[in-house]
Amino acid sequence: MFTEEQIQELNKAFASATPAEIVKKAFELSNEAVVTTNFRPYEAAILHVVNAEVSEVPVVWCDTGYNTPQTYRHAEQVIKDLELNVFLYVPKQTSSHRDVVLGIPAVDDPNHALFTEQVKLEPFRRAMEEHKPKVWFTNLRQGQTAFRNSIDIFSLSADGVLKVSPFYYWSDEKLDGYLEENNLPNEFKYFDPTKALANRECGLHA
Repeated sequence: MFTEEQIQELNKAFASATPAEIVKKAFELSNEAVVTTNFRPYEAAILHVVNAEVSEVPVVWCDTGYNTPQTYRHAEQVIKDLELNVFLYVPKQTSSHRDVVLGIPAVDDPNHALFTEQVKLEPFRRAMEEHKPKVWFTNLRQGQTAFRNSIDIFSLSADGVLKVSPFYYWSDEKLDGYLEENNLPNEFKYFDPTKALANRECGLHA
C-alpha cells in the first residue's frame, strides 16, 4: 500500500508535527487502524492521543499473562478513564500450565524462542490477522533499542502495515509533561518476561 518513498516524504513532512497532527494524518491515509498496547510506562499517552482522534479505534492488548498487579490495575484504570475499545488477546496456554512445563527461560536458553512465540508473537499475529489493519499505532521511541533508532515516525512493518509512532522523538521528561497536562496515569512496575534487558527487542517490532 505504501512505498518507501512515500514513507520518507511523510517523515520529512511531519518531523516537527505534534502527535495529534501525526495521528490525524495517519487516519486520513486509512481509517482501518489499530493501536497496540501492553500498558507499559507511558502507554497512556499513545492511547489518549489516538483515542482523542477516533474514539472507537480498536485497542489491541496482547497480555502475556505475566504482568505485575500494578500493571493490571493501571490497565483497568486507563481503559475505564479513556473508555477504550479494547480487544484482549492472550496465549493459548495459561501461565500456570506453562510455568510447570517450561517456566520463564533465560534469554540464552534454547526454549526462550518458544516461550516468546507462545506468550507474545502468536497472540499478536492472531490479533493482526483478525483486524487486518492498514495503519498500526504504537509508542515506539528513538533511543529505546538499536532497531527503534533505525526507524522513524512512519515506518513499514514486515507485513507492509504503516506503523505510526507519534511520540517517536519525545523524551521521558516531555512525556511526563503530556501525562500531567492531560491528567493521565503512569505505572513503572512493569515486567516483560521475554526481555532480559530494557533495550532488547522481543521480535514483535523487528
